[in-house]
Amino acid sequence: MNFVIVHQSKKSRARVGRIHTAHGVIDTPNFVAVGTNGTLKALDSRTVDEIGLQLMFCNTYHLMLQPGSEVIRDAGGIHKFMNRTMPIITDSGGFQVFSLAYGSVASELKSQGTKQTSNSVLKITEEGVLFRSYRDGQKVLLTPETSVQAQKNIGADIIIPFDELPPYHIGRDALIKSLERTHRWEKRSLDAHLANPRDQAMYAVVHGGIDPELRLQSCKYLRELPFDGFAIGGSVGKNKTEMITMLSAMLPELPTDRPNHLLGIGDLPSIAECIPLGIDTFDSSYPTKAARHGTAFTKKGPVYITKGENTLRLEPIEKNCECHTCRHYTLAYLNHLFKAREVSALTLTTIHNLHYMVQLMASYREGIAAGLI
Repeated sequence: MNFVIVHQSKKSRARVGRIHTAHGVIDTPNFVAVGTNGTLKALDSRTVDEIGLQLMFCNTYHLMLQPGSEVIRDAGGIHKFMNRTMPIITDSGGFQVFSLAYGSVASELKSQGTKQTSNSVLKITEEGVLFRSYRDGQKVLLTPETSVQAQKNIGADIIIPFDELPPYHIGRDALIKSLERTHRWEKRSLDAHLANPRDQAMYAVVHGGIDPELRLQSCKYLRELPFDGFAIGGSVGKNKTEMITMLSAMLPELPTDRPNHLLGIGDLPSIAECIPLGIDTFDSSYPTKAARHGTAFTKKGPVYITKGENTLRLEPIEKNCECHTCRHYTLAYLNHLFKAREVSALTLTTIHNLHYMVQLMASYREGIAAGLI
């Protein structure tokens, strides 16, 4: 992998860059859609390529349980298995495993605390995490080494080291212990990766919660290791203000010659605020999930397709939009499809929202290059 900075803003830390991978170029800043099971819900890979989505996120935890990373390896890797020509990034599986242990971020912030919420996680030790597969109940040991091996089998362009995801409400002493173990796990992951690098890059994951001292400590440790880029993980705060404060202090501590990625954040307001801070890529299921719930993105704000006012609107979701949906179908038709519970409603709205995200990120790159951001 090679990262080239094309233009650095003089107004902010925003930059335009290009990440070169074995499966093509990723222009930055950019949005990364989440295809948990090796597909974006309601779309096939050829359609996603045609939309121009340059980077897609797949989840190691789900793929190693079904169909199994060995099946994907034997198929020639994830690109051949799902018939995608553009770059792919995979996570380590740690996010899903620790979500089983501590609950989702959303539930935790509703004061459910740090208690274990699932009996799927059997044991967390220095070696790794022992859990039961939600597919068949079999015991699975996920370690830095087995996570990397699964990602080698899957064959994504960018892979992530195994890390611990501590909850937001964790005490500082426990957070320090978690950070130290995460650093050890990341070093083990990196060693396993470098023993067989192939054409893959590995991003470090910066942790430390919203504690500025621990975030700095994580940056200092990880930037000295030969990672190809950096992902910002762990709890980023309970609201946008905490996240922006943390990122503003942390990002200047990361090397500028390598790309960075904000894990799990990709809503429109966060993207707008984080690009000037220097974030290169964002992943989120929000645009595709919103589409499946009948919310379409436009420059004037969201359009709620199922509203009665759209029943007779014989016009596209957004005028002058060049996506396949807006060129061929009307809001009235989409309104009908949703009310009739037709699967094509999900497909057509998802196409529009992804097209919107691709064009939005292109406009941000143009704005940075023009000195506006």
